[in-house]
Amino acid sequence: MPEGDTVKRTAERLHAALAGQPLVVGDLRWPSIATADLRGVTTTEVVARGKHLLHRFDDGRTLHSHLRMEGQWRVDRTDLGSSGRLARRADTRAILATPEWTAYGLRLGMLDLVRTTEESTLVGHLGPDVLGPDWDAGRAVTNLAAADETVGGALLDQRNLAGVGTMWAAEGLFLLRLRPWTRTSEVPAGTLKELLDRIHRLMSAAVGYAVQSSTGVRRAGETTYVHGRSGRPCRRCGGTVRVATVGPALRERTMFYCPGCQGGLAPTDDGRPMRPLGSGPRGPKRH
Repeated sequence: MPEGDTVKRTAERLHAALAGQPLVVGDLRWPSIATADLRGVTTTEVVARGKHLLHRFDDGRTLHSHLRMEGQWRVDRTDLGSSGRLARRADTRAILATPEWTAYGLRLGMLDLVRTTEESTLVGHLGPDVLGPDWDAGRAVTNLAAADETVGGALLDQRNLAGVGTMWAAEGLFLLRLRPWTRTSEVPAGTLKELLDRIHRLMSAAVGYAVQSSTGVRRAGETTYVHGRSGRPCRRCGGTVRVATVGPALRERTMFYCPGCQGGLAPTDDGRPMRPLGSGPRGPKRH
């Protein structure tokens, strides 16, 4: 699932392409809003709120989208003489076009059209946004401690703080040598603050790049310390990076970690050998 830095970069790209010009096409291919007419409205701004996109118009409405696992917005130059290949795709959920640029919403997980004054009905439950103007590390620390769940699961709960996904959670926890399955109530507030400061710096630095990296290296296979590297040697201790689930029932997510650096095996990890991710016919099944 795209994380906060990717969503923020998407918002910036959409804003740069569409803001200030009236739409000549506003095609929403979503049952509940398919009849809405956006032609003639002008984009005032496109902003990110955690993993959500808020596309605001000058008529007082907001188009809200969420990318979920596979969604994306593509921006191409407008060709008014042709519907284009992207327009004909079965998984295109929205088309917003100005005379110069067209944005295509592909495989979107959510699409809503609401009054801008009612955005809170869609994003009001979110905690402080790691990359937003409302970022408040102190409030986020308080939310994490009060959650009293595993620190890995608490980081991924968008009600505590918005924008962090499995990659930045795994990388931040690894860098601070924190076990993802430790209860947040057992982690000192100072350590939680240090964790959030580290994640904030990493995500802020990542906004400017198409390839996410916690290591500072953007070559394939060298972008992360543990995320996506199960079955491979830990870059710090040489032990084997592993993957297990974290989070409450029905909301479990995968978490990559190093038992040697992060306090031992996960409660659900039986310790059996793991193939490197994607290395064989049975490898992917353990991830």
